[in-house]
Amino acid sequence: MKRKMYIAIAAAAIMTGQTVAYAEDADKPTAELDMGVFSQYIWRGEALSKNSVVVEPSATFGYKGASVNIWGNFDSDSKPYNGAKYNETDLTLSYSKDVGITKLTGGYIYYGLNEQPAVAATAKTPAIAASRDTQELFASVALDVLSSPTLTVYRDISQYPGWYINLAVSHSFEVVDKITFDLGASAGYYYSDSKSLVEAKNPSSEYRALHNGLLSAGFTIPFGDYFSVKPMIAYSFPLSSKADDFIKANSVGGDSSFLYGGVTFSATY
Repeated sequence: MKRKMYIAIAAAAIMTGQTVAYAEDADKPTAELDMGVFSQYIWRGEALSKNSVVVEPSATFGYKGASVNIWGNFDSDSKPYNGAKYNETDLTLSYSKDVGITKLTGGYIYYGLNEQPAVAATAKTPAIAASRDTQELFASVALDVLSSPTLTVYRDISQYPGWYINLAVSHSFEVVDKITFDLGASAGYYYSDSKSLVEAKNPSSEYRALHNGLLSAGFTIPFGDYFSVKPMIAYSFPLSSKADDFIKANSVGGDSSFLYGGVTFSATY
């Protein structure tokens, strides 16, 4: 819920002058600044907040296919800390290349979780283990066809060795005056190859299961050439009984399905 889709865009130019202009624009550095405000922080189906507001700033800088992104999360009532806390800073480095209608992307993610403490169990909420900084490598393939299917494979190389595979589709419909209605859906699969992630009801077994599904809908409303606002709503749910148990055991509040929403303010240069 905290990862963006990269969609390949192919353009055919008729005039030579148009081709040169497009090439010049492609060589220019780009920057995107986002500020998201949401009712809940959901990551790969797990609730990392409850009954609070999360604010998620993000900055992405790109040049000739290479990009760097810095993303953060501020929770107005972080349960591990019993109060407001800026509790995460992530760094993503990536490189993308277009090959026909295909966009290939590879990269590295550092999750800075500020060594979040464990949450003690209560009568209604299971105990949640302490979170630690970790790192992932990832690779994705996106197709510039209807529904923009994107397959992304993540490999944790630090605290939680294993694989997470996500298949996503999305489509936008223009409503009026460049305002678009945006739909998305995705499904994820976890394959842990260590005891760092185990089945909730069988701690001796590594966690391997169809994990989480996500449905989302929203609007992109542009203002001028550089600014936009993007309200959205989403529903996250488990895809198997193992996932239901796992997500409940690792979510703040002990639930496995979540309806949440928010709005993102963006500036693109």
